[in-house]
Amino acid sequence: MLRTHTCGELNISNINQEVKLSGWVQRSRDLGGMTFVDLRDRYGITQLVFNMETNAALCEQARKLGREYVISIKGIVTERSSKNLKMPTGEVEITVNDIEILNQSKLPPFTIEDNTDGGDELRMKYRYLDLRRNPVKKNLELRHQLSMETRNYLNDLKFIEVETPYLIRSTPEGARDFVVPSRMNQGEFYALPQSPQQYKQLLMVAGYDRYFQIVRCFRDEDLRADRQPEFTQIDCEMSFVTQEDILNTFEGLTKHLFKAIKGVEIKELPRITYADAMKYYGSDKPDTRFEMKFVELNDVTKNKGFKLFDEAELVIGINAKGCSEYTRKQLDELTDFVRKPQIGATGMIYLRYNTDGTLKSSVDKFYTPEDLKLWAEKFNAQPGDLFLILAGKEEKTQKALNELRLEMGTRLGLRNPEVFAPLWVVDFPLLEWDEDTQRFYAKHHPFTSPKPEDIPLIDSNPVAVRANAYDMVINGVEVGGGSIRIHNKDLQKRMFSLLGFSDEEAQNQFGFLMNAFEFGAPPHGGLAFGFDRMCSLFGGSESIRDFIAFPKNNSGRDVMSDSPSSISLDQLKELSLKIEKETK
Repeated sequence: MLRTHTCGELNISNINQEVKLSGWVQRSRDLGGMTFVDLRDRYGITQLVFNMETNAALCEQARKLGREYVISIKGIVTERSSKNLKMPTGEVEITVNDIEILNQSKLPPFTIEDNTDGGDELRMKYRYLDLRRNPVKKNLELRHQLSMETRNYLNDLKFIEVETPYLIRSTPEGARDFVVPSRMNQGEFYALPQSPQQYKQLLMVAGYDRYFQIVRCFRDEDLRADRQPEFTQIDCEMSFVTQEDILNTFEGLTKHLFKAIKGVEIKELPRITYADAMKYYGSDKPDTRFEMKFVELNDVTKNKGFKLFDEAELVIGINAKGCSEYTRKQLDELTDFVRKPQIGATGMIYLRYNTDGTLKSSVDKFYTPEDLKLWAEKFNAQPGDLFLILAGKEEKTQKALNELRLEMGTRLGLRNPEVFAPLWVVDFPLLEWDEDTQRFYAKHHPFTSPKPEDIPLIDSNPVAVRANAYDMVINGVEVGGGSIRIHNKDLQKRMFSLLGFSDEEAQNQFGFLMNAFEFGAPPHGGLAFGFDRMCSLFGGSESIRDFIAFPKNNSGRDVMSDSPSSISLDQLKELSLKIEKETK
């Protein structure tokens, strides 16, 4: 072994022991007669001391060590005269009597420190160096801890982990597939799985009544802070269960993870219907760390001559409590915020409930003080409050006000990352209508079961059919979602028909699953957690990239390995792919 101990474990109890350490040079300090070197490995930092008086040659060798040199040393553990109690090894140092340089290092392009001078792209290009930094290391340790706690918890509940294929059949619905050409079956393609959905349902048919997998999934979609082209799910499925059984099981897992990882006790998760989530928050993933629910104002704002309100499908607002003293500049900033193209509102109306009890709005000429008092009553307001109001088409206005609500929550310090507000959103619509293609799409996926009491509505009023589906939301982030599945072939065929599949298309795409339903498929359902999102949530970050060892950038590129990349003409020919233009 090139070490007897790590650089993070030595302390006062090891005084006078001879030890051997190996690691990377973090920094060195030449003080003339003495040279100090901080040696780092994954476990911590230990200070090395070289004395010019006792061993001048060794001290000269130490002075030549550069940052990130890999070295191995032998020495005696001694007590430090100037202790650093902020680090676990801060009471001791190693008086070195032998050193071996295992490998030299070029000067790193950024400092390997907690607060580095490297930008995102530079650190991603040299990700193997970035991974040496403590913040990144702690993120990956958190990820590891979450995975181990998850496995142990589910194992105790008799779940079995089963690996499902990565090379599968491409199916429609959902996001775009990543496709892989087959050399042995030329002209045909595999797809990388967006989830193991159909395979885990087949495992239920096979009798593996409690399955889970911490699994890699792939979606070719536009990226953002909480998306990567390849990501990880905690994927689970259970047989002979109701929705209530699944919610209780995975609520238990969530409570366990918060307790084990964060030391936080989570009480019973509240439940909110999809309809109420949209009505009060304008989002199916509401952040309930703070109130500021939507208030509908149609009945007190319309037919007063103010064209924006009179012609609007919906007039809604939020109460920013205690904000009546906002300046005109601050209000203009909020107006500019909602007018951003990604928000899409045409403007914002405000009403101040001044501390002296008077009401002042941006549309005073259309409304009397008595009218404005009715608005204030709607908001259940107190003097000192500020009402922010949007109007327009229902869905667009709800989404815009949701963004304004979150912005106000951020400005008022109400979105503390160390406060957690998990909840279940239930009773989703089974289907959603797309105006462009003039057809229904599954709100979750085509294997989601409708609520039994709504099945009679499938033919007469499909928009009203609710799904046996549920999402777990924490702090405005959807961390998991699932449903009770269809396990009856006839009902599954009806669902495919609603989604525009002919019997032949459905059989061609999903025949292997529907055929399996004819061999004794049990009632079953499940859920998948976004593992990367959970890691970022527990780690207090908005970006999942911080918790992935080798992530892609916002363009889907790995700038370290420079992928995706072109392949050789020979490889293309071997796959029988058409080549539009050959390079010389």
